[in-house]
Amino acid sequence: MNYPAYRDELKNWRVKKIGVIGPGIVGMPMAAMLAFSKIKVGQDSSAKVVIIQRNSSTSGWKVDAVNKGDSVIGGIEPELDPMVKSAVADGNLSAAHDYNLLSGTDVILICVQTDKIGLEPDYGPLFESLTNLAEALQKKEREKKPLIIIESTLAPSSMESVIKPFFEKYNLIEGRDIYLGNSPNRVMPGRLVERIRMSDKLVAGLDPLTPIMISEIYSNIVSDGELHKTNSLTAEIVKTLENAYRDIRIAYSAEIARYCDNNDINFYTVRDKVNCVLKQEDEASGEPNAVPAGGLLIPTIGVGGHCLPKDGILLWWRKIKSGADTAGSLILNSRFINDDSPENSIKLAEKKFSDISGKRIALLGAAYRFNSEDTRNSPSLILAGKLLGKNCDIILHDPYVKMEDKNLDKFDLKKYFTNDLNNALADAEFIFMCTAHYHYIEKKELILKSSKKLKGIFDGCNIYNYSDFLNSGIIYTGIGKGKQEPEEDFINYVYEGFRLIEKGVANELAGIIDFLNWNYVHDDFNKVDFKEVQKLAGSCTTGCYIVDPGIIGWTQSKYDGLSRLIQCAIEAQENEALDPPLEGQEVGKENDDL
Repeated sequence: MNYPAYRDELKNWRVKKIGVIGPGIVGMPMAAMLAFSKIKVGQDSSAKVVIIQRNSSTSGWKVDAVNKGDSVIGGIEPELDPMVKSAVADGNLSAAHDYNLLSGTDVILICVQTDKIGLEPDYGPLFESLTNLAEALQKKEREKKPLIIIESTLAPSSMESVIKPFFEKYNLIEGRDIYLGNSPNRVMPGRLVERIRMSDKLVAGLDPLTPIMISEIYSNIVSDGELHKTNSLTAEIVKTLENAYRDIRIAYSAEIARYCDNNDINFYTVRDKVNCVLKQEDEASGEPNAVPAGGLLIPTIGVGGHCLPKDGILLWWRKIKSGADTAGSLILNSRFINDDSPENSIKLAEKKFSDISGKRIALLGAAYRFNSEDTRNSPSLILAGKLLGKNCDIILHDPYVKMEDKNLDKFDLKKYFTNDLNNALADAEFIFMCTAHYHYIEKKELILKSSKKLKGIFDGCNIYNYSDFLNSGIIYTGIGKGKQEPEEDFINYVYEGFRLIEKGVANELAGIIDFLNWNYVHDDFNKVDFKEVQKLAGSCTTGCYIVDPGIIGWTQSKYDGLSRLIQCAIEAQENEALDPPLEGQEVGKENDDL
């Protein structure tokens, strides 16, 4: 992008006030870091940051908390608490319920949760915030053109076909009255400040000027990462792709682990050997608090969090709406595999413990991720429900999740939940380790000696080892914990299968890009290039390495049939499943009201 071409438009830009809508795991650290860094754009004084939180019964308390200098994010979040306290004390950070305070802002970050309903995006909370914002901006000065940055994850084409038309209904025209951009977050609970500061970040817009403006702001907080300027559609694709590809790698790892568990093979030996050949090694096999970044990841009791369970579906959304065949999709089939994990965990536990119906079971870890309070789509909650269906007497523990957590309410599990570890362990016959909180590593001895009735521990998060249970009298088992060494031909099969799957992902992605370019791109700037997507996805810290599309050979093996994903990739190649652009289709010509 040609920065000098926009210099005249930028030289008079003044950023006096920044608004952040939604102080969740994205909005809270972004607001704190923007305020703490004392941003100065076009003026000598630093910009003030105001957080807007709707006054709901479950989240309204956040305004008072922030104004007292407290972060509203639980769990272990290094740096965040003192940063909030300092920014509030300096007068650079505040919070309020009133959206009208945004009428005079120069930059507005939208950090509101998006979700899915079935096979479509759920933009309900996002539209609520955008409606309140659009109404507030009716009061802005005519010459002011605020920069609106959507940090929320969007289904590809949403900026052009959903967000832009939404503001047009309020006579807020892109480029004339507002600048519309998106910069999908790459945060990770437990490392929020670190990830914002150190990770590469996409800064995008519908017009070439917008990414430059976003970079002016974000360069103050993304100090050790690179800001990649691109168009909105590319950013939407890359964000959803990163999580979709991670979901696929977890699903493939789960398939291999299930075969290993059925044949008493140590999955972690397989994982480390395959990742070594792939040159994608990490420390996660032996370190429960390390973030897995290899080719094969860590299979657990299921896939939770806000992103992975939905983003592959969002990536496919427009093609699904067009009536495209989804049966052979690696992205969508991975969802079925990962959704089966809680049920598979029970079956695996019962292979070692026999029938656990009616038993007293403690589930340790309600959050989906270690050292976090986040229960969104947590497989622990699904597992708890399935154990209740077996008439088990369960108790669910987490040191960080609050008793008033809305997902405990949603799954009707509040009456089974406790923050008291001793209470959770008392009289437990079996323990399911669901989340690898460091708290459970510290309390390992307490857990082992907690109940005279304790018969077995099921490790569903790779937090312990067999050596921890020698001479304990406790049966220890878990996902991938077989004792046999894998044969070399099995290692080769898993490696070749991974190579086949990654090629299948590239082919599937190429088809999606072609479809979106044909139906939703109207100028050269917004056109998506596969190589650019490939490069930007590779900047993700969790290892989103996309290979070139094409055909890869496959030799039949005695292991054929164990992997649904390998079979999908084989059939896609055999059927030449790369979908061409649907010429003449008018899908992208209409604006969707979701």
